[in-house]
Amino acid sequence: MTNKITSLSEYLQKYQESVANPEAFWGKIAEDYYWHKKWDKVLEWNFTGPDVKWFLGGKLNITENIFERNLFTRKDQAAIIWEPNDPKEDNVTLTYQQLFEKVCEFANVLKNQGIKKGDRVTLYLPMIPELAIAMLACARIGAIHSIVFAGFSANALADRINDGTSNIVITSDGAYRGTKSIPLKGIVDDALEMTTTVEKVIVYKRTGEDVTMKEGRDLWWHELIEGVGTDCKAEVMDSEDTLFILYTSGSTGKPKGVLHTTAGYMTWAEYTFKNVFQYSDGDMWWCTADIGWVTGHSYIVYGPLLTGATSIMFEGVPTWPDAGRFWEIVEKYKVNQFYTAPTAIRALVAQGNEWVTKHDLSSLKVLGTVGEPINEEAWRWYHDIVGGGKCPIVDTWWQTETGGIMITPSRNYSYETKFRYITTSRCTTYHCR
Repeated sequence: MTNKITSLSEYLQKYQESVANPEAFWGKIAEDYYWHKKWDKVLEWNFTGPDVKWFLGGKLNITENIFERNLFTRKDQAAIIWEPNDPKEDNVTLTYQQLFEKVCEFANVLKNQGIKKGDRVTLYLPMIPELAIAMLACARIGAIHSIVFAGFSANALADRINDGTSNIVITSDGAYRGTKSIPLKGIVDDALEMTTTVEKVIVYKRTGEDVTMKEGRDLWWHELIEGVGTDCKAEVMDSEDTLFILYTSGSTGKPKGVLHTTAGYMTWAEYTFKNVFQYSDGDMWWCTADIGWVTGHSYIVYGPLLTGATSIMFEGVPTWPDAGRFWEIVEKYKVNQFYTAPTAIRALVAQGNEWVTKHDLSSLKVLGTVGEPINEEAWRWYHDIVGGGKCPIVDTWWQTETGGIMITPSRNYSYETKFRYITTSRCTTYHCR
């Protein structure tokens, strides 16, 4: 596997290279991708603007670098393994070939509905494979996906639709979360009373509950894909064309729409995935985040799939049907790298050690945390009980604005000497959008 740092000495060398000549450093990494036209210039920046551009003049499509770049060697390998909310329901495994065909199929559905390059598409879906399929279908045809976390209210959804002027919403009849069923379609209907731009709503049937379908506007996913082909040529994108818009949570004021462009984000998502988590070919990767947040964008979908990894996607909650659900899945799939939030860890600490120790977690190699600072008690429990004292914890710091991990501890440390370093020079080279 290329572009993977495997030792501290190599890291120090690469870091110095990235600081001394960022253009040469990132240009060499980007050589690993498939380009319709190679860039004319790696980097152009004016931080007082700010105005930062990567791989100027380059032409590519991110989905070709997930699929066409990987299919020859990985078409029968699992790309996504989906674990449903209810463990009694069948899981779903999609190989790279199967995922590719489903992405192309739905991309053709979007084109049939008049969606084209540059259009904004709002996704308000639960953690089901169709969420990943829909976002990649948008990228395939050059549409800009704007994913809204399916726990947000109608008002929050309407604000994001209005700000992005989306003309299509993709949702489901409902969503499962533990013992609850959430009426997503009803929330969308309420939100659209406060919007004026949406012309079509595509609805995936997840829960089977009764919903109101507005004639001329609302369409069933399963009906739209009938007879649709699975060949879809990728739209050629400029390196600085928009890939997605994602809104911040609004915890510090009005939610901000963060825009990420194609080539710089692609390079960063894959590079940080491989190097922070030390992913090796054949490993089983699980990030427990929701794709409605940037962690899910970068470390469930884009980063792992660009790398050719198998990414586990989880619909449920960590404490249902019991507090052993996470560890049951780790044992089931022999997960090697596990990435979750301190909030989840603290909730599980309170449930007792027996939910962990009853499962075989010997496959774990690296543990990660994301989303907030982790307190010492939770860190020690995660390290000692979950990791058996042998797994380094990469406590990652970054933002929706950066698109990927900026700072993380070294993999060799004690809690008391926890040492933070910038994984590469993206901060130094002014790509903190």
